[in-house]
Amino acid sequence: MKVTVTVAGQTYQVEIANLHARPVLAVVDGETFEVWPEEETTTLEAPASRAMNTPSSSASPPIAPTVSSPSRYAATAPSVDGQAAVVRAPIPGVIVAISVQSGATVTVGQELCVLEAMKMENTIRAPRAGTIAAVCVTVDQHVKRQDVLVEYAP
Repeated sequence: MKVTVTVAGQTYQVEIANLHARPVLAVVDGETFEVWPEEETTTLEAPASRAMNTPSSSASPPIAPTVSSPSRYAATAPSVDGQAAVVRAPIPGVIVAISVQSGATVTVGQELCVLEAMKMENTIRAPRAGTIAAVCVTVDQHVKRQDVLVEYAP
């Protein structure tokens, strides 16, 4: 599978041979990367939030795919129709800002909240357009990886 991914204004050509192999081998602009998806992750799909991790020449493989731009995370859980039903925390941390509220209409890439982890602020962005049904976190709340941050309306 060949895809073109744009992250923070930079475009990458990504080729993935077998999504079911472990590790998944991905070629990004001619450089091979090993990606070790977690068991519950079944797809690598938009929005460019599931990017390649370390080059295959690395001695220690990563545990899970990471975002290529650490300040822009958008982790989602697919629903039955393939659209994101919720936005989950990609990493553990503390919510330092919330930019939306229930009933708000959002566009793809719009800031939903800011998650601080290891003294870095990570902007959590909307993976799709839609209406926010519920904001499930509050400012200063500690969240674990995969905790639900925002729910979309059906």
